[in-house]
Amino acid sequence: MNEMPRFMMTAWGCTALLRRPGGAVARRRLSLRSARLGGGGGGDCACAGRGEGGLRLRGVRARLPGRRKRPPPPPPRLFLLLLLHRPVFPAVKMPRIMIKGGVWRNTEDEILKAAVMKYGKNQWSRIASLLHRKSAKQCKARWYEWLDPSIKKTEWSREEEEKLLHLAKLMPTQWRTIAPIIGRTAAQCLEHYEFLLDKAAQRDNEEETADDPRKLKPGEIDPNPETKPARPDPIDMDEDELEMLSEARARLANTQGKKAKRKAREKQLEEARRLAALQKRRELRAAGIEIQKKRKKKRGVDYNAEIPFEKKPAPGFYDTSEENYQALDADFRKLRQQDLDGELRSEKEGRDRKKDKQHLKRKKESDLPSAILQTSGVSEFTKKRSKLVLPAPQISDTELEEVVKVGQASEIARQTAEESGITNSASSTLLSEYNVTNNSIALRTPKTPAAQDRILQEAQNLMALTNVDTPLKGGLNTPLHESDFSGVTPQRQIVQTPNTVLSTPFRTPSHGAEGLTPRGGMTPKPVVGTTPGRTPLRDKLNINPEEGMADYNDPSYAKQMERESREHLRMGLMGLPAPKNDFEIVLPENAEKELEDHEVDDTYVEDAADVDARKQAIRDAERVKELKRMHKAVQKDLPRPSEVNETILRPLNVEPPLTDLQKSEELIKKEMITMLHYDLLHHPYGEQAAGKKGKSVGFGTNSTEHVTYLESTPYEKFSKEDLRKAQDLLAQEMEVVKQGMSHGELSNEAYNQVWEECYSQVLYLPGQSRYTRANLASKKDRIESFEKRLEINRGHMTTEAKRAAKMEKKMKILLGGYQSRAMGLMKQLNDLWDQIEQAHLELRTFEELKKHEDSAIPRRLECLKEDVQRQQEREKELQQRFADFMLDKETFQSKF
Repeated sequence: MNEMPRFMMTAWGCTALLRRPGGAVARRRLSLRSARLGGGGGGDCACAGRGEGGLRLRGVRARLPGRRKRPPPPPPRLFLLLLLHRPVFPAVKMPRIMIKGGVWRNTEDEILKAAVMKYGKNQWSRIASLLHRKSAKQCKARWYEWLDPSIKKTEWSREEEEKLLHLAKLMPTQWRTIAPIIGRTAAQCLEHYEFLLDKAAQRDNEEETADDPRKLKPGEIDPNPETKPARPDPIDMDEDELEMLSEARARLANTQGKKAKRKAREKQLEEARRLAALQKRRELRAAGIEIQKKRKKKRGVDYNAEIPFEKKPAPGFYDTSEENYQALDADFRKLRQQDLDGELRSEKEGRDRKKDKQHLKRKKESDLPSAILQTSGVSEFTKKRSKLVLPAPQISDTELEEVVKVGQASEIARQTAEESGITNSASSTLLSEYNVTNNSIALRTPKTPAAQDRILQEAQNLMALTNVDTPLKGGLNTPLHESDFSGVTPQRQIVQTPNTVLSTPFRTPSHGAEGLTPRGGMTPKPVVGTTPGRTPLRDKLNINPEEGMADYNDPSYAKQMERESREHLRMGLMGLPAPKNDFEIVLPENAEKELEDHEVDDTYVEDAADVDARKQAIRDAERVKELKRMHKAVQKDLPRPSEVNETILRPLNVEPPLTDLQKSEELIKKEMITMLHYDLLHHPYGEQAAGKKGKSVGFGTNSTEHVTYLESTPYEKFSKEDLRKAQDLLAQEMEVVKQGMSHGELSNEAYNQVWEECYSQVLYLPGQSRYTRANLASKKDRIESFEKRLEINRGHMTTEAKRAAKMEKKMKILLGGYQSRAMGLMKQLNDLWDQIEQAHLELRTFEELKKHEDSAIPRRLECLKEDVQRQQEREKELQQRFADFMLDKETFQSKF
């Protein structure tokens, strides 16, 4: 008696829970759980599943026939009986339980993104510790259902909807399997599937309902907050959110963690423990005590005692020649403890730090500004910004004025003809109105052919299959629309839509119907030079040439394409950073020791090739050292003057006398002239090019002048240490001047502008063999300078033409055999093609002959048959006459 009311109370309590104001929460949770677990159709209780994996379909099922209603509440007498048998418990104050979840906010989403970037997609518990109101499972669901960048959140296309309904019919409630095929998440597939079912149900009932069953009502809780957009952050956050945000910021900003230090410390302790145990065993062994080392029992296969995956051979004789192998000599030198342990991390870090110091030191010696920028933490801007190069205008201002004048003249003539009353066809054709664009008809979209909505048909099929009665009643099957089950992807219906963009008024298309979309598998004819949607061409008199494909065989077009590609390549190369040609080669410290060892060892006879290679290496090293002692212009192989202008020096005995600053400037000029004389004498410009050709370079015509000047003013060589000190002093002075004059960093654009302005003011005078300012030169000097520049350019052009001719000759020699072979193959191909054409011609001839013969043979047979029959009748007649004559003969012979 006690069990029955309890059972009834349980059933009634379930129904009452679903009917109370907060029952929507439990109802949604149960429906969501049944949908995720793939529950089937509805049951007797309201807590049953919602059909084929659907969520919140009560609005749809209320309008569908054949659905079971919700069980009614218990009668009043039973309700009173339940109240009498209800146990009475004392009032107990329950503690507050904090349940994690709820709507996601923008701050929580940002913290989750940053945490996933740092901890990855496997440590969800650690990520959830940053969010006080969310659990690890909810964080994982939020990432995989909403925040993952690979999630597609755009509108559903028609193809995706067809594929969704098709796969839902093939694999009901298997949303995790369907989602990757479509490219959406499982929640998106489930939600859109319900939307399509609701849409189909409204279409069947032909009624529009104002309330959407998927929308939440006031007081209800969203069971899937992970698939909804984040709520914006309030301006005044509470203290919990601010504390959570500051804690997450502090934890996520700690990129220099202690894990690496802890790992290194544990490794060091393990190494010390191993060394201590080894020392202990050695001391005990020295004392005569032998201790057997305990071996850990390995879990799994013991490869020393067993043969893993052993396959015993079959009994009998078999060939073992393939199993014989040559045993390798064991290299015991690699079995030392240092080689087995490998290189320590501390040693590697120390070597890298030493390399960095040496690299920074060399950079300070060679390129001090970049080294200062590197040490100060400022990144060097090496990429030059390319200039804006616009294409040349296609039409000039004069041509535009002529076009306007022609248009005005034609307009005036047309108005004059209209005012005079001349409105014949010739005038309207020659003077047509070009002001109004006759494009109203072309812009109207034609009607597409009638087609069936496959998405609606599939949704109606699913609704019909859902409402099928039990097969025990008998009768006909449920009528369904035709569908395609030939594969996972549903069959698509291609609709040809007329294209109005490509249609042009007053023109006849060159191929096909006007503006039709080509069928699948066909390639439309390309129209080169036409812009879709541009102003339509009005040419009633057909004066302009027909637009078509560009002639790629035209030499002018090929030259234009080559010129454009060369210009594009030049612009790309201009954007490259400036080259750095400073190199420094450092020989190893033990090179000299090795050379001494080779010289001391008299028993070893060195090979001649090795001796030559060693001497060449020594000469190269000396050449590198000598190059480093040269001036920067010689090291970088920059252009240098062929003559020295000594007139830039001021006389010392002038009135008024020179100041200290001017005297210092004169000393610098004098040292510069001495360096120029020294470089022109010992390192003349163009020595490398002459060395390549194998010609010797002499001292030149003015070598005596350089020797005389260097005798009067000797060139002084400085040590490397003095040069370094001078560079440091200059760098310090430059910094003082920059700070004192408030000079900033000079940009590349400003530097190029100043350089172009300065270079344009300098003009070379070939008659005087010197440079001067352009504003000081006369008109005759300018003409001579330009003629000289033209002559130099023509010389370059001639040189390049000769070079191109040589290359062409070389390529002709290199590819002559291939070209002749290609010509022979082309000739063979042409002969084969002629034979094929002849064979096709003969084939068609014999086919035509066979056709005529087939039609003529019956007529010939009829004629022959008629001739045979006629001959037979004639022979029969003659035989009859012969028999008559023989009978007459016998009659006459019997009488006489």
